[in-house]
Amino acid sequence: MSEEKGGPAILVLEDGRVFHGHSYGATGETFGEAVFNTGMTGYQETFTDPSYHRQIVVMTAPHIGNTGVNDEDTESERIWAAGCVVREPARAFSNWRAERSLEEEMRSQGVVGIALKGTRALTRHLRDRGAMRAAVSTVETDPQKLLARILEQPTMAGSDLTSEVSTDRAYEVAPPEGVQARFHVVALDLGIKAMTPHRLAERGCRVTVLPASSTAEDVLALDPDGVFFSNGPGDPATADGPVATMRGVLEAGKPLFGICFGNQILGRALGLDTYKLTFGHHGINQPVRDTRSGRVAITGQNHGFAVDAPIDRPFDTDHGRAEVSHIGLNDQVVEGLRLLDRPVISVQFHPEAAAGPHDAAALFDEFVDLMSAQPAPAAR
Repeated sequence: MSEEKGGPAILVLEDGRVFHGHSYGATGETFGEAVFNTGMTGYQETFTDPSYHRQIVVMTAPHIGNTGVNDEDTESERIWAAGCVVREPARAFSNWRAERSLEEEMRSQGVVGIALKGTRALTRHLRDRGAMRAAVSTVETDPQKLLARILEQPTMAGSDLTSEVSTDRAYEVAPPEGVQARFHVVALDLGIKAMTPHRLAERGCRVTVLPASSTAEDVLALDPDGVFFSNGPGDPATADGPVATMRGVLEAGKPLFGICFGNQILGRALGLDTYKLTFGHHGINQPVRDTRSGRVAITGQNHGFAVDAPIDRPFDTDHGRAEVSHIGLNDQVVEGLRLLDRPVISVQFHPEAAAGPHDAAALFDEFVDLMSAQPAPAAR
């Protein structure tokens, strides 16, 4: 199946830079923060990751759409990326699991994209100037008019987005057939990816997923063996509700595991600050070093904010001593936290490998080990 080249489209950045190309996906226009993703594969998992809410994703891989789209690899029920930028859309997709093309999926969901030859120049520009507000349009031909509307859009800094992507009702993910349920994990959905609770379920966890608005009382009322805080979009400095929930869980002494946004929420709960990265980490090829073992893992990441913590020594918090457990090798950014006297760990990357390498999958086993080490609960 081949795709016809779309009509003219433009991409405008908030600093006035303009790129011309052709429509890819739905026609119309979209606004969001432009970020670049360095993954060579996994575009379906990327676009359906709720952490990309309100972001226009620039794919640095030259060909996108080669393997089509299926109904099994989505990380949520819809595409969350505000739009996408590609260099060369696949003219035909080919994979035994494919059910339709990426462009068909984008059109059906109203997702506007653009295909342009200058993705390398665009990526270098965002690397040097930083992620910024942008728009893609197939209907507005005047860049200055589009720029004026871009400057009216909210910035990612200061945006509280978890409530926009979280589930509105609790649901459960049970272990697969043949796997005994050994633990009950309550997961706070701040923008959770579908694969994450399944990774826990594979390890014998019955996972109850709660909305982002849930309180510590809501979580603890379910008497969990462990608590999980998920990834998600937006500025962690605005997420006061999840931070309060995190502090309540910490005070209860429950084993706790956070990833991505959950790592930033843990940082805030410990009294640390967060800050916005220039262009963030978006891709499935980010090297991270474990400060305990020295082992280097290649990880999948999607975050524009980071935790500010000392990487060279343990430090004191209201919840005991803590240390940085993982460090990004490209820029020395904090990639994980660990409490030294409590069963609490978090990482800034995505160990569920959807999309991404499996190097960090053992972190789920570490969380299970933390729950195993706790005293046996009273009869329920």
